[in-house]
Amino acid sequence: MSEETIIEGEAAESPEEEAMETVEPETTEAQVISKEPKAAAVALKDALERVESLGKTLAGAMQDRANVVMVRVNDEALQNLDMLVEADITKSRSESAAFLINEGVKANQELFGKISAITDQIAALRAQLRESVNIEVEE
Repeated sequence: MSEETIIEGEAAESPEEEAMETVEPETTEAQVISKEPKAAAVALKDALERVESLGKTLAGAMQDRANVVMVRVNDEALQNLDMLVEADITKSRSESAAFLINEGVKANQELFGKISAITDQIAALRAQLRESVNIEVEE
């Protein structure tokens, strides 16, 4: 019998032939190009959504800025404030500071919720203390 073994009427494939069948077809340049615009469009859409979100956030931070707070900052914080101004994200250091404070408060809502609950308790205890002192003074 020859080196090839016949199985159910078909010749067995050599290892080279088997390897050739399992090789995936190469991605054509046209396929790559057709995927790139989709990826670029998705990336552009994401970037635009972030810019729009930043714009809304900035507008919210800039609303009703009637309160003045004097604050001293370190060199790194000042560089970050200036970076926002240089990038035309904000118009001034004051706007940069307001924006960052607003973002910090929003990012820490859980913490401020806890602080608020505790300060409410403290205020209630102070009121009770004042009430008890007033009652003792009147007697």
